[in-house]
Amino acid sequence: MKTFERKVGTVSRGIRCPIIRQGDNLAEIAVNSVLEASRDEGFPLHDRDVIAITESVVARSQGNYAKIGDIAADVRAKTGGGTVGVIFPILSRNRFAICLRGIAGGCKKVVLMLSYPSDEVGNALVSWDQVDDAGVNPYSDVLDEQRYRSLFGSNPHEFTGVDYVSYYREIIEQSGAEAQIVFANRPKTILEYTDTVIACDIHTRKRTKRILRDAGARVVLGLDDILNAPVSGSGFNEKYGLLGSNKATEETVKLFPNECRALVLEVQKRILEATGKHVEVMVYGDGAFKDPQGKIWELADPVVSPGFTDGLIGTPNELKLKYLADNDFAALSGEALRDAISASIKAKDADLKGRMVSEGTTPRQLTDLIGSLCDLTSGSGDKGTPIVLVQGYFDNYTTA
Repeated sequence: MKTFERKVGTVSRGIRCPIIRQGDNLAEIAVNSVLEASRDEGFPLHDRDVIAITESVVARSQGNYAKIGDIAADVRAKTGGGTVGVIFPILSRNRFAICLRGIAGGCKKVVLMLSYPSDEVGNALVSWDQVDDAGVNPYSDVLDEQRYRSLFGSNPHEFTGVDYVSYYREIIEQSGAEAQIVFANRPKTILEYTDTVIACDIHTRKRTKRILRDAGARVVLGLDDILNAPVSGSGFNEKYGLLGSNKATEETVKLFPNECRALVLEVQKRILEATGKHVEVMVYGDGAFKDPQGKIWELADPVVSPGFTDGLIGTPNELKLKYLADNDFAALSGEALRDAISASIKAKDADLKGRMVSEGTTPRQLTDLIGSLCDLTSGSGDKGTPIVLVQGYFDNYTTA
């Protein structure tokens, strides 16, 4: 019987490294950390291993920070500083609350329009059962704050315990602006209150902005249009603006990292020079997965990966082994089955799109799949592993 030397498939390792500060040579630190882990833990590097670096330390090394005053100044300059509609933000102390402080600081009045029963990524204001019991149609019904309270009362977030309606109102008012809160799911509803709008949704922002422009809005911005250039020397992100930002302190945000291409290529080059191995490298943020308990979709960043080497372009091209075993080779077992499946893998077409034999093999972008694995490996707490080494991801059943 033929014996396969490889008994392990994909392995994901969190790699510890020093705390990253602004100005640090992140490429050097990442390479040294991986090489030291390889030496100390006794595992070799291979061609097509993936070294992934979390976006947080990339932005930190770039010093990509901004103050709430910078946000306020940009909002005031781009909207005129009067009554501004702020629509479809996510419910997050870390992601949006500090951005709202900056936005409100640049306006006289904020009309905050919250989607319901949940935000774009699944954080619930109320449950669907509550909506059904109230006889409300969230696709058409517009609620003011008084009506919302009469129907639903106070609904602290399941995980944070925060009543986001009260919390966001307090932020706006403490920033010196008048606050009005409405609940609706149609973008055009905001135009009943103001013709100047900041669309704060992440993945649906292009559609939202198009609808508003077509409906005659005077000023339409997205979070990606705020701090997309420096304000008084602040950090910025040319492509994503405030999207992907996180709270750094009570007065500052850390923005999504700027151009990452040079970093991933430098890490790839240094590993090749040090080991002779051609690895792939990526920067990753939130993974693209959904929590079954809280119904929250993790991806609050605009993309999973803002930068990666060319070997990570594309989607998997894989055969479904259980399909082969249950259909094409249902009469085989043991070594004969293994050999038949191995032969099929070796002879598979370069593009299996639409083929039943590849059905259910998750045809998502490699960077989304690997980035999600890395996000789950590193976590968002105190693991101290902002670099992840993924080995064997591109292997298959035939790899010895």
